[in-house]
Amino acid sequence: MLPKFFAVTLLMCVFVSVNAVGLNDLLERASQLSDKLHSLSTSLTNDLDSHFPPVGRMMMPRPSMCHTSSLQIPNDKDQALKVPEDELLSLARSLLLAWSDPLALLSSEASNLAHPERNTINSKTKELQDNINSLDAGLERLVHKMGSSSDDLSYLPFYISNLGQDKTSRLVNFHFLLSCFRRDSHKIDSFLKVLRCRAAKRPEIC
Repeated sequence: MLPKFFAVTLLMCVFVSVNAVGLNDLLERASQLSDKLHSLSTSLTNDLDSHFPPVGRMMMPRPSMCHTSSLQIPNDKDQALKVPEDELLSLARSLLLAWSDPLALLSSEASNLAHPERNTINSKTKELQDNINSLDAGLERLVHKMGSSSDDLSYLPFYISNLGQDKTSRLVNFHFLLSCFRRDSHKIDSFLKVLRCRAAKRPEIC
Protein backbone atom coordinates (compact mmCIF):
# COMPACT_ATOMS: atom_id res chain seq x y z
CA MET A 1 0.00 0.00 0.00
CA LEU A 2 1.25 3.49 -0.86
CA PRO A 3 2.14 5.76 2.09
CA LYS A 4 -0.69 8.21 2.72
CA PHE A 5 1.40 11.30 1.94
CA PHE A 6 2.65 9.81 -1.32
CA ALA A 7 -0.84 8.74 -2.35
CA VAL A 8 -2.27 12.22 -1.70
CA THR A 9 0.63 13.81 -3.61
CA LEU A 10 0.06 11.45 -6.54
CA LEU A 11 -3.66 12.29 -6.65
CA MET A 12 -2.88 16.01 -6.60
CA CYS A 13 -0.43 15.61 -9.48
CA VAL A 14 -3.05 13.70 -11.49
CA PHE A 15 -5.64 16.39 -10.74
CA VAL A 16 -3.30 19.17 -11.79
CA SER A 17 -2.27 17.37 -14.99
CA VAL A 18 -5.90 16.70 -15.93
CA ASN A 19 -6.91 20.33 -15.38
CA ALA A 20 -3.81 21.59 -17.16
CA VAL A 21 -4.99 20.03 -20.43
CA GLY A 22 -6.57 22.73 -22.58
CA LEU A 23 -10.00 22.58 -24.16
CA ASN A 24 -8.57 22.31 -27.67
CA ASP A 25 -6.40 19.34 -26.67
CA LEU A 26 -9.33 17.58 -24.98
CA LEU A 27 -11.50 18.09 -28.06
CA GLU A 28 -8.69 16.84 -30.30
CA ARG A 29 -8.33 13.66 -28.24
CA ALA A 30 -12.10 13.14 -28.16
CA SER A 31 -12.28 13.61 -31.94
CA GLN A 32 -9.50 11.07 -32.45
CA LEU A 33 -11.36 8.54 -30.28
CA SER A 34 -14.68 9.14 -32.04
CA ASP A 35 -12.96 8.75 -35.40
CA LYS A 36 -11.49 5.46 -34.18
CA LEU A 37 -14.94 4.26 -33.11
CA HIS A 38 -16.44 4.99 -36.51
CA SER A 39 -13.50 3.35 -38.31
CA LEU A 40 -13.79 0.25 -36.14
CA SER A 41 -17.54 -0.04 -36.68
CA THR A 42 -17.03 0.32 -40.44
CA SER A 43 -14.31 -2.34 -40.39
CA LEU A 44 -16.57 -4.67 -38.39
CA THR A 45 -19.42 -4.16 -40.85
CA ASN A 46 -17.10 -5.09 -43.72
CA ASP A 47 -16.00 -8.22 -41.83
CA LEU A 48 -19.62 -9.28 -41.36
CA ASP A 49 -20.50 -8.51 -44.98
CA SER A 50 -17.71 -10.78 -46.21
CA HIS A 51 -19.81 -13.88 -45.40
CA PHE A 52 -23.35 -12.67 -44.86
CA PRO A 53 -26.20 -14.91 -46.09
CA PRO A 54 -28.53 -13.36 -48.72
CA VAL A 55 -31.54 -14.28 -46.59
CA GLY A 56 -30.02 -12.18 -43.82
CA ARG A 57 -30.38 -9.00 -45.88
CA MET A 58 -34.06 -9.75 -46.38
CA MET A 59 -34.49 -10.16 -42.60
CA MET A 60 -32.62 -6.97 -41.69
CA PRO A 61 -34.78 -4.44 -39.78
CA ARG A 62 -35.14 -0.93 -41.13
CA PRO A 63 -32.78 1.80 -39.86
CA SER A 64 -35.78 3.57 -38.31
CA MET A 65 -35.97 0.67 -35.84
CA CYS A 66 -32.63 1.58 -34.24
CA HIS A 67 -33.30 2.31 -30.56
CA THR A 68 -31.69 5.75 -30.89
CA SER A 69 -33.92 6.89 -33.77
CA SER A 70 -36.25 8.82 -31.46
CA LEU A 71 -33.48 11.25 -30.46
CA GLN A 72 -33.95 14.61 -32.18
CA ILE A 73 -30.58 15.47 -33.68
CA PRO A 74 -29.23 17.58 -36.56
CA ASN A 75 -29.56 15.84 -39.92
CA ASP A 76 -26.34 17.19 -41.39
CA LYS A 77 -23.28 19.30 -40.65
CA ASP A 78 -24.98 22.57 -41.66
CA GLN A 79 -27.67 21.98 -39.04
CA ALA A 80 -25.08 20.92 -36.45
CA LEU A 81 -23.22 24.20 -36.95
CA LYS A 82 -26.31 26.08 -35.74
CA VAL A 83 -26.63 24.07 -32.51
CA PRO A 84 -25.12 25.55 -29.30
CA GLU A 85 -21.94 23.91 -28.01
CA ASP A 86 -23.42 22.55 -24.78
CA GLU A 87 -26.34 21.02 -26.70
CA LEU A 88 -24.01 19.33 -29.19
CA LEU A 89 -21.96 17.88 -26.34
CA SER A 90 -25.13 16.62 -24.64
CA LEU A 91 -26.28 14.96 -27.87
CA ALA A 92 -22.93 13.22 -28.27
CA ARG A 93 -23.03 12.03 -24.66
CA SER A 94 -26.67 10.89 -24.98
CA LEU A 95 -25.81 8.77 -28.02
CA LEU A 96 -22.78 7.34 -26.27
CA LEU A 97 -24.81 6.51 -23.16
CA ALA A 98 -27.47 4.82 -25.29
CA TRP A 99 -24.87 2.35 -26.57
CA SER A 100 -23.55 1.15 -23.23
CA ASP A 101 -25.90 -1.85 -22.92
CA PRO A 102 -26.12 -2.71 -26.65
CA LEU A 103 -22.32 -2.83 -26.98
CA ALA A 104 -22.10 -5.03 -23.89
CA LEU A 105 -24.58 -7.39 -25.60
CA LEU A 106 -22.60 -7.38 -28.86
CA SER A 107 -19.41 -8.07 -26.93
CA SER A 108 -20.97 -11.05 -25.16
CA GLU A 109 -22.42 -12.49 -28.39
CA ALA A 110 -19.48 -11.93 -30.76
CA SER A 111 -17.56 -15.09 -29.80
CA ASN A 112 -20.59 -17.27 -30.61
CA LEU A 113 -21.46 -15.93 -34.06
CA ALA A 114 -21.81 -18.41 -36.91
CA HIS A 115 -19.29 -16.55 -39.04
CA PRO A 116 -15.83 -17.56 -40.35
CA GLU A 117 -14.39 -14.20 -39.18
CA ARG A 118 -15.75 -14.73 -35.68
CA ASN A 119 -12.40 -14.34 -33.89
CA THR A 120 -11.62 -11.07 -35.69
CA ILE A 121 -15.14 -9.78 -35.06
CA ASN A 122 -14.87 -10.71 -31.38
CA SER A 123 -11.52 -8.93 -31.02
CA LYS A 124 -12.72 -5.77 -32.74
CA THR A 125 -15.94 -5.71 -30.73
CA LYS A 126 -13.93 -5.79 -27.48
CA GLU A 127 -11.77 -2.97 -28.84
CA LEU A 128 -14.92 -1.03 -29.71
CA GLN A 129 -16.15 -1.36 -26.13
CA ASP A 130 -12.80 -0.24 -24.72
CA ASN A 131 -12.74 2.81 -26.98
CA ILE A 132 -16.28 3.85 -26.13
CA ASN A 133 -15.41 3.71 -22.42
CA SER A 134 -12.38 5.92 -23.06
CA LEU A 135 -14.46 8.40 -25.06
CA ASP A 136 -17.11 8.50 -22.36
CA ALA A 137 -14.45 9.42 -19.78
CA GLY A 138 -13.10 12.07 -22.17
CA LEU A 139 -16.54 13.64 -22.64
CA GLU A 140 -16.99 13.78 -18.86
CA ARG A 141 -13.82 15.86 -18.70
CA LEU A 142 -15.12 18.08 -21.49
CA VAL A 143 -18.33 18.70 -19.54
CA HIS A 144 -16.34 20.08 -16.62
CA LYS A 145 -13.97 22.00 -18.88
CA MET A 146 -16.78 23.66 -20.83
CA GLY A 147 -18.97 24.21 -17.76
CA SER A 148 -21.85 22.30 -19.37
CA SER A 149 -24.66 20.74 -17.38
CA SER A 150 -24.31 17.00 -16.71
CA ASP A 151 -28.05 16.56 -16.16
CA ASP A 152 -29.43 17.36 -19.61
CA LEU A 153 -28.94 13.91 -21.18
CA SER A 154 -31.59 12.01 -23.10
CA TYR A 155 -32.03 8.43 -21.92
CA LEU A 156 -32.85 5.94 -24.66
CA PRO A 157 -33.75 2.56 -23.14
CA PHE A 158 -32.59 -0.69 -24.72
CA TYR A 159 -34.73 -3.70 -23.86
CA ILE A 160 -33.13 -6.51 -25.87
CA SER A 161 -31.43 -9.17 -23.75
CA ASN A 162 -30.38 -11.56 -26.53
CA LEU A 163 -29.92 -11.57 -30.30
CA GLY A 164 -32.18 -14.50 -31.13
CA GLN A 165 -32.62 -18.24 -30.81
CA ASP A 166 -31.04 -19.42 -34.07
CA LYS A 167 -27.69 -18.68 -35.70
CA THR A 168 -29.13 -16.67 -38.61
CA SER A 169 -31.22 -14.44 -36.34
CA ARG A 170 -28.22 -13.83 -34.09
CA LEU A 171 -26.06 -12.90 -37.06
CA VAL A 172 -28.72 -10.61 -38.57
CA ASN A 173 -29.43 -8.83 -35.28
CA PHE A 174 -25.73 -8.44 -34.56
CA HIS A 175 -25.30 -6.84 -37.99
CA PHE A 176 -28.33 -4.62 -37.47
CA LEU A 177 -27.15 -3.33 -34.09
CA LEU A 178 -23.69 -2.74 -35.48
CA SER A 179 -25.10 -0.79 -38.44
CA CYS A 180 -27.08 1.37 -36.00
CA PHE A 181 -23.95 2.01 -33.99
CA ARG A 182 -21.97 2.80 -37.13
CA ARG A 183 -24.56 5.45 -38.03
CA ASP A 184 -24.53 6.92 -34.52
CA SER A 185 -20.75 6.86 -34.22
CA HIS A 186 -20.60 8.98 -37.37
CA LYS A 187 -22.97 11.49 -35.74
CA ILE A 188 -20.89 11.58 -32.54
CA ASP A 189 -17.75 12.09 -34.61
CA SER A 190 -19.38 14.91 -36.58
CA PHE A 191 -20.60 16.70 -33.45
CA LEU A 192 -17.19 16.53 -31.80
CA LYS A 193 -15.43 17.79 -34.91
CA VAL A 194 -17.81 20.77 -35.05
CA LEU A 195 -17.02 21.48 -31.38
CA ARG A 196 -13.31 21.17 -32.10
CA CYS A 197 -13.27 23.65 -34.96
CA ARG A 198 -15.42 26.11 -33.01
CA ALA A 199 -13.03 25.95 -30.06
CA ALA A 200 -10.10 26.53 -32.43
CA LYS A 201 -11.97 29.57 -33.81
CA ARG A 202 -11.31 28.35 -37.32
CA PRO A 203 -14.72 28.27 -39.04
CA GLU A 204 -13.10 27.41 -42.35
CA ILE A 205 -12.32 23.89 -41.10
CA CYS A 206 -15.85 23.21 -39.81
